[in-house]
Amino acid sequence: MEFLAEPTGAVMKKALILFVFLLIPINALSQPDTKEAVAVKKNGGSGDVVEMTKVPKKAGPEVPAEKLRPQVVPLIGSAIAIDGRPDEEAWKTAVVLKDFYQTYPGDNTEPSKPTEVLLMYDEKHLYIAFKCWDEKDKVRATVARRDNVFGEDNVRVWLDTYNDQRRAYVLGFNPLGIQQDGMYTEGSGADFSVDIEMTSKGVIEDWGWSVEVQIPFKSLRYSAGKGKLWGFNAARNIDRFNDEFDQWLPDDRNVSGFLVKHGKITGLDEIKYERTLEIVPSITVSQTGRRTRVFPTTPQNPDRFVNGPVEQDIGFTVKYTLSPNITLDAAYNPDFAEIEADAPVVTANQRFPIFFQEKRPFFLEGAEIFSSPLRIFNSRAIVDPDFAAKLTGKIGRTSFGFLAASDKAPGNYSEDERNNINLQPRISEFLDRNASFAVLRVKRDVGKENQLGFFATYRDFPEQKNMVAAIDGRFKLTPRMTSSFQLAATNSRRCFFDPVFEPTLNVTQAQRNRELCGTGTFDPIVNQTDPNSLNGLSSTYNRYRTGNGIGYYANLDYTTDRHGFFAEVGGQSTDYRTDAGFTRRTNTNFGFFYNRFSTKSNPKAKIIRASWGQFTGINYDWQGRIQRNNYGTNFELSLAKSMFVFFETGTFFERIYEEEFGLKRTPTRPQGTFFGEPTRSTWVQYASANLNQNLNKQFNYGFFVGMMRNAFDFFYFEPNGMQNPGPGFQFDAQVWFGYRPIDALRFSGTYTKARMVRNDNKVRSFDSDIVSVSSTYQFTRFIFTRVRVDYDGTSKNTAGQVLFGWNPTPGKALYVGYNDNFNYSGFNPYTGLREQGFERNSRTFFIRMSYLFRKSL
Repeated sequence: MEFLAEPTGAVMKKALILFVFLLIPINALSQPDTKEAVAVKKNGGSGDVVEMTKVPKKAGPEVPAEKLRPQVVPLIGSAIAIDGRPDEEAWKTAVVLKDFYQTYPGDNTEPSKPTEVLLMYDEKHLYIAFKCWDEKDKVRATVARRDNVFGEDNVRVWLDTYNDQRRAYVLGFNPLGIQQDGMYTEGSGADFSVDIEMTSKGVIEDWGWSVEVQIPFKSLRYSAGKGKLWGFNAARNIDRFNDEFDQWLPDDRNVSGFLVKHGKITGLDEIKYERTLEIVPSITVSQTGRRTRVFPTTPQNPDRFVNGPVEQDIGFTVKYTLSPNITLDAAYNPDFAEIEADAPVVTANQRFPIFFQEKRPFFLEGAEIFSSPLRIFNSRAIVDPDFAAKLTGKIGRTSFGFLAASDKAPGNYSEDERNNINLQPRISEFLDRNASFAVLRVKRDVGKENQLGFFATYRDFPEQKNMVAAIDGRFKLTPRMTSSFQLAATNSRRCFFDPVFEPTLNVTQAQRNRELCGTGTFDPIVNQTDPNSLNGLSSTYNRYRTGNGIGYYANLDYTTDRHGFFAEVGGQSTDYRTDAGFTRRTNTNFGFFYNRFSTKSNPKAKIIRASWGQFTGINYDWQGRIQRNNYGTNFELSLAKSMFVFFETGTFFERIYEEEFGLKRTPTRPQGTFFGEPTRSTWVQYASANLNQNLNKQFNYGFFVGMMRNAFDFFYFEPNGMQNPGPGFQFDAQVWFGYRPIDALRFSGTYTKARMVRNDNKVRSFDSDIVSVSSTYQFTRFIFTRVRVDYDGTSKNTAGQVLFGWNPTPGKALYVGYNDNFNYSGFNPYTGLREQGFERNSRTFFIRMSYLFRKSL
């Protein structure tokens, strides 16, 4: 591994040789198949009638001819009552889908228990029923919250309502009829943050259990017309049998993709289309108290606790379905009070920002349209909108989305910031100003499984303008191989950090202020790619200028049952910025390759399936300098009794440069950011292990442990205040559990540990302990109470919440809650000094109400 001292070109050449070497086994392991189901078009155009036929091709599971034909869903005369028992006379006319395949842990083998699915519809609803034979006393089901049922027995369906094999609704139900719903996107997986309105009930009886579901067509987005096809599949999950998964259609593991393997339903010719208007007014009434800085601030009297007045926040959201496939959403002062906060994470020694998932309902509608590999758009960049509007849909083969928003967060400074005389000159230009956002997304289906797209975003704030344009695509090259790419160009007019900054001589003070970004750089949204950005306050070593950047990404994914590989490359240039998106790092390029070998699944063995992976990667900057080069291997075991074990070990070379963290030393400035050498390198060796098990109906647990030798401690500072990164020993661990003593009560907990000890002086650079504990009691499927406590041992901070909620359907909700945040022997937020005893930071009482009014026009 001495070759890392060589020029970058030599490093890349040897990495390429290793890449090719790992590819050698592919042809040797590829096995030809014997037959495949293909679609033969009778009419042109997306979603038109097709017939399924079998042609000689490659080996795969045998599928009866009747399953390969579109299943005709019968029409019934009127709506039926939903009680969980499909015993009404109308169900006798339903199409019945049965003879499931066990796709996990078995490989298209006989399922442990029989399952049937029944389908029918009327003019306004699609009806689905499941019959699941089982032993009554062994069924695993609890009164769970919505979107929390896939950890026990459940059934689910996929509805590809555009028949494009790109995305589908995934709707799941436990034996009591409690729902879990989301969107499945090919190549990205499922997103269960989406909620649709539907009715479902389930019952457990002596012979097993059943579920009835009524889905209003106005809750779905679909392609309407005579003879249209929908992609369809159904599945059942039996938790106690090693998390057994049974599907109506088999899963050929030698064919890449998921939705392409699904069947078709048709006959939905008599749907009565209704334009639907939904209005959800909301009001939040709250009273908050918080610590407030005292001016002038002294160690003896830094702050005081102030109870604010009772406040109300009124807003509303509107949804209007222009057609079955086009939806307009708008929101005025939307109520985005955080009912469920982000889980705490370890932030010690983190060089780059951490991505958090979106949870706000307005941004979740059509969110899959705005996704892309480079995260050109991240809706959480819109922090507190006054107004937002969004148009999404699909016409023919073209999906589109347009979003506009006005965000008041960048100019909404706290009272402490407004009263700080040092900040007043720097924030006056931005006080109470809004940031404007505009996002355009278009995707075009090409052929059966390919897609091309265009993305554009714009964000405008005083002295901060950012525009992004990108193209992307996803292609099915062979039945076993896919590829995707994205290429983006950015243009920004803003402050950029300059590591070799030298002020220009002989200029006016106004010009100097603008050059140094001295009066126009404060933005509460942290510029997460500038190394000297601290809580949004940019360094005076920034230059206000125009910057152009590019970002790129491409991958190649080959998948079969017993072998696969994945290769990807990507990067972002120094001036690449996506202010409406999320960028973890700039001035970097990377290449990565992963190769996998797996055993055949054996459901009856102690080791059901084993996989062995080998991987390598390289990172280098746009100056051609090495940043990281890694090699590793891992092992994954699926064991009996629903246990999963993962081991990984490897080594990587890492090199850092002081200009990545701050100022670079120059002939006129001999001292830079680092204390000592301006460039640091280390070889890191690491190992980790992970285990998860659903032990029984009541208890599940898991743990992770990892160790790194010679890992960089990035943010160690000498007594003189200079940064001095150096190698050390890092230990990380996490333990988690879930416990359900009775069906209605759940406990969960997580403990996370992170510690770093430097090699040179044996100083413990950081020692982080984070504990999260929560409990939920479900009075009914719609009424619950929850208690949550998070403790951060580094800051000695505790945050807690008590919440009562009623949420019968999406949009209809009542929440009553109390949030508290305090330190015990922690640090004062204004002086940084340790405080003895209990000190409250903030507390909030709130009541939030919303109600869905829905009118069919």
